Amino acid sequence: MLDNATVMSVHTCCQTESPEPLSLSGAAVQTQIMSGGYDLNLFASPPDCNFLCSICHGVLKRPMRLPCSHIFCKKCIFQWLARQNTCPCCRKEVKRRKMVQVNKLRKTIGRLQVKCKNAAAGCLVTCPLAHRKGHQNSCPFELMACPNEGCTAQVLRGVLDEHRQHCQQNRQQRCPLGCGATLAALEGERHNCYRELRDAWVQRHERNRTLLLNLLGRVRRVYRTTNLIRRQLAQLSNFLEDDTLLLNGQVQETEVAPEAEMWGAQGQGVL
Repeated sequence: MLDNATVMSVHTCCQTESPEPLSLSGAAVQTQIMSGGYDLNLFASPPDCNFLCSICHGVLKRPMRLPCSHIFCKKCIFQWLARQNTCPCCRKEVKRRKMVQVNKLRKTIGRLQVKCKNAAAGCLVTCPLAHRKGHQNSCPFELMACPNEGCTAQVLRGVLDEHRQHCQQNRQQRCPLGCGATLAALEGERHNCYRELRDAWVQRHERNRTLLLNLLGRVRRVYRTTNLIRRQLAQLSNFLEDDTLLLNGQVQETEVAPEAEMWGAQGQGVL
């Protein structure tokens, strides 16, 4: 429920003479002003006078309250204040920073019953103004563009699936050249399976070439590593042979030295 001050402020402005554009530029400006509120024909029953904007004469859209308590559509009052800085009803000066949105009134208007946008096409649904867009997104009487490429038909959402099945642009056929592809009508005109097969072969050839080059690079790295290990093993073998010869020479020297001492001792005894 709206408070009494809000109802009285709208009702009072409703009863006053509608403001006329000052210094005004003709039909373009008037069309702009008239676009602020909701069209009266949108509603299932005539809205209360308390919900009307005295500038555009439509139902208040995003209502704004002025410091003088008069209420207008947000778009309407901002367009008005762009030309003169006074209230359209009482002509009092308006300070924009003191303007406020009337959310309670906006919610009340959002609960008013409205007709579907497609009522002329046969939709009998009525719903709250706040839910109108949600209904539009599922309304079976909403005109939809055929999704098939090349088809310019606009059909009702409720029969769109049936149209797609019989759409001339959706007919499919096998490639007459025998490649096995299933083609739509427009695709058949552009289809060239020989070119496509050649392009596919080129792509595969390039991919195989890349794989082969990578494999050869790895083989070369393995070969270089193997050669390095072979050289290191050869060096290690040479070191081991040198160590073996050195050890054998030392062993022989230690064996010859005791024999020489023994023969020297025997020679002294004989003498």
